[in-house]
Amino acid sequence: MKKIILSAMLATASVSSFAAYGPAGCGLGTAVVFQHADEWHEHVLAATTNGTSGNQTFGMTSGTLGCDVPDAPLAGGVALFIEDNLEPLAVDSAKGEGETLNALAELIGVDAADKAQFNQEMQSNFDVIFASANVTSQTAYQDIVKVMEKSPELAKYLG
Repeated sequence: MKKIILSAMLATASVSSFAAYGPAGCGLGTAVVFQHADEWHEHVLAATTNGTSGNQTFGMTSGTLGCDVPDAPLAGGVALFIEDNLEPLAVDSAKGEGETLNALAELIGVDAADKAQFNQEMQSNFDVIFASANVTSQTAYQDIVKVMEKSPELAKYLG
């Protein structure tokens, strides 16, 4: 029950982009147009530019526009997937099954034979990966990697 309540809190919490990029997240607005933003309204304009120009997806996949993921052991799209699906991933992880969890396993390249193990590890490590309502996609990504490193069946998917 605790896991379901925490995942519901995550679903209603405002989760910002990767925390290292500031309140506006990474993208054209942050890296180029408003790169020296220090006032709240400049952060709003940077976030609006990032959101309306649709460049964060490109930046995260290509590692440009300030969207690098340092020492990323998983495929490039995994961090972006977690960024875009953090709340439903938390809900599915709490249940140990679901569409978002299956999509993440597929994106990582988890074989069908190891998918049950992946789901079980995500569920049993829910409290590690989604430790609080303040979890970010970056911390979730890092904790998912740590969980996978500890499992011999899943470590092979880290590349």
